Amino acid sequence: MIHILLVDDHPSVMEGTRMILEQEGDMSVSIANSVEAALEKIDAQLYDAMLFDLHIGEVNGIDLAKKVLRMRPDAIILIYTGFEFNNHFNLMIEAGISGFILKTSNSEQLVTAVRCALRGEAVLPISLVKQLRRAKLQTLETKDWKQAALAISNKEYEILKEIAKGKSNKVIAELALMSQRSLEYCLTNLFSKLNVKSRVEAALKAKQMGFLTDADFIQ
Repeated sequence: MIHILLVDDHPSVMEGTRMILEQEGDMSVSIANSVEAALEKIDAQLYDAMLFDLHIGEVNGIDLAKKVLRMRPDAIILIYTGFEFNNHFNLMIEAGISGFILKTSNSEQLVTAVRCALRGEAVLPISLVKQLRRAKLQTLETKDWKQAALAISNKEYEILKEIAKGKSNKVIAELALMSQRSLEYCLTNLFSKLNVKSRVEAALKAKQMGFLTDADFIQ
């Protein structure tokens, strides 16, 4: 039996997805509607594959995947989303996620995606593959952005998220468990990578590059 964990905070989506997968006969699906519930289940049981919504409450599914992969380095995780995700591609690769599948996919596509992931294959929609091919023809500036994106560390990504929330350097330094001087040094390096001169410019550039979404910014 293939054991699958589905993490989503939309009850109708979870039940529909579970029904589709369990109709295969060799799949058993457990569900969790919050990050806390998911981590408890993952700590207690091994799953052959996991499907995470891209946005679970206020938590990014990619961030959850990073936590899970620290707990279970061999975990097979797919992001299962109804939102546009092309801008999250670099973050997905860095995190070690096996791929993406849209909630608008039909039953056959969903089941095929899970089985492909279980075989160790990457799962990417053709629309994203075409976009990556077109990227080779983009301007030098855009290529430089992609290089900067690949060079940004997890720590810098977390700092960017706190900047977007409007938190001060002092608060960010405390959250990151570093001195303000160390944070300022980190910000200098980050500004250089993004080719910006301020915190506000850094946050806006990160959003433009796909590191941050509207949900990451203070409302």
